[in-house]
Amino acid sequence: MAEKKIFRKILYHTYVVLTGFIMIYPVLWMISGSFKDNSEILRGTLSLFPSVVKKGNYATGWKGFGGITFATFFMNSLVVASISTLGTVISSSLVAYSFSRIRFMGRKFWFTCMIATMMLPSQVIMIPQYLIYYRLHLVPGYVPLILPCFCGQAFFIYQMMQFMQGIPRELDEVAKIDGCSKYGIYSRIILPLLKPAVVTTVIIQFYWTWDDYMGPLLYLSRPQSYTASIAIKLFADSGSSTDFGAMLAMSTLSLVPVFLIFLFFNKHLVEGIGTTGLKG
Repeated sequence: MAEKKIFRKILYHTYVVLTGFIMIYPVLWMISGSFKDNSEILRGTLSLFPSVVKKGNYATGWKGFGGITFATFFMNSLVVASISTLGTVISSSLVAYSFSRIRFMGRKFWFTCMIATMMLPSQVIMIPQYLIYYRLHLVPGYVPLILPCFCGQAFFIYQMMQFMQGIPRELDEVAKIDGCSKYGIYSRIILPLLKPAVVTTVIIQFYWTWDDYMGPLLYLSRPQSYTASIAIKLFADSGSSTDFGAMLAMSTLSLVPVFLIFLFFNKHLVEGIGTTGLKG
């Protein structure tokens, strides 16, 4: 029996290691490719070790285009992602609090409408949304990328509502007796207890916004305002040669902010996902 348990453990860990390696291999290949020259990259070799290390890819990629360095593109992405994430947390938590804790006329109807928006593919509303912003003279600019985040995101609203189900309503009653208003209950009781769900929202929304390509492609037209995702695509030029080494180098650097956020908030992310949906 002991030998069978040891064999099963070895088999299990071998399977996990191999599966994990297969999943992370594309990222490792991208990092390795950032140190290769174009000829070696185009050969399509699966090796993770470059035959000749080319360190100049990072310097070439960082120079950017037209006198605009990649520091500008990264800063643009950071500003858009940070403001969008802040707006998502504030608006989604407020809407979730109202749906979860406040009784008002038409509550079920508006909740159904909110859930229905989760079923609409983004491609369906892309053109109408663009026309609205265009007629409001907000294109080109960052407003179309940031403003919707201050109107609540259905996915995060629903997630926070599920988390709030585990917060006893008796806390609300006690706060009312002490003279707290609805906004006081939200800011002093609900929001502090909502920390795991808030951290989960921050991580996922920041990643989505940082990684977004279609939004900046639609609403940004000046090179100075491009985000990192658009700038990386500029390395691929159909009219001339493509610098794949510099492209992979900047792609590798673009993973750093997201990786750091996951690294520092991983504990809260797991807690937030694990406790969502539990009812007290």
